[in-house]
Amino acid sequence: MAYRALITGVSGFVGPFLAEHLLDCGDAVLGTSPDGAWADRTPETVRAKVELIAWDLSRPDGLLEASRRAIQRFRPQVVYHLAAMSIPAQCGEDQPTPQAVAVNVDGTRRVLEAAGAMAGPPRLLLVSTSHVYATVGESSPLVDENWPLAPRQGYGRTKLAAEEAVRRAIDAGLDGLIVRAFQHTGPGQQPPMMLPEWAGQFARGGPEPVQVQTLDAWIDLSDVRDVVRAYRLLAVEGQRGATYNVGSGQPRRSGDILEILRRTARVDRAVVELRPGRKQDPIADITRLVRRTGWQPRVPLEQTVADTLAWWQGSSPSPSGRGLG
Repeated sequence: MAYRALITGVSGFVGPFLAEHLLDCGDAVLGTSPDGAWADRTPETVRAKVELIAWDLSRPDGLLEASRRAIQRFRPQVVYHLAAMSIPAQCGEDQPTPQAVAVNVDGTRRVLEAAGAMAGPPRLLLVSTSHVYATVGESSPLVDENWPLAPRQGYGRTKLAAEEAVRRAIDAGLDGLIVRAFQHTGPGQQPPMMLPEWAGQFARGGPEPVQVQTLDAWIDLSDVRDVVRAYRLLAVEGQRGATYNVGSGQPRRSGDILEILRRTARVDRAVVELRPGRKQDPIADITRLVRRTGWQPRVPLEQTVADTLAWWQGSSPSPSGRGLG
């Protein structure tokens, strides 16, 4: 069955991949960005088929009347709420910055208000993050959706507050659900995220060593194309009011990912660790997602690395942060 889908933050990294997948499934797509403009890296296939409207979620008056009317005409059946400040370093070390609160928390409340006012209220899928979870130990890093919630940085704190706003709306009658996305990457992603930071250094060449934070970070890393498949499956089949982890379910060591990149680039570059030492991130227990939807990751890590490197070799970096998606 095809749906009418509204994607907030469609001009960010994930948005075009989600839009392409929804279009391939036969869905109609309307998207928002803060200024109503596409990022330079957005594929023409998306630009041609997705109407883009301006909605600055950080401002109470950010939804222009023309954009409001466009949403009313479109009558979305599903809202994918992607728009966020999603680079943790930009959201505050401990407490969140005012801008992160304005976008991630207040912006979510504005999306909820708009959804509640729509004729035939849509289903809303909030994309949250694994950063809401409490610290894990090296011996037991796997977390399910019932793992304690204790974000340590501003980004996780704002996303947890957004989750709480969505839960209150669900209690009041909204058809909604929450996704906690673990790290994901792919072609078009911008630094300072790990793989594009490294791929950009390899693509630029030169004799300088490749700079990395640490070779011993253990993370759950997925391909963005797998992640957007999970989003649509959950939008269609997910249980109202439920929370779902979306990740690979597999621990990946950063040094091993760098070695795949080095082999793919066929360049022997020296490496400098800026912050050596072990770092353990949560690893997703995806049992609930798999049982509900049958989803499984399809894109091998080697392909993710190769496609990301190829993108950097064929592209000049576009400014990160144009969209708050």
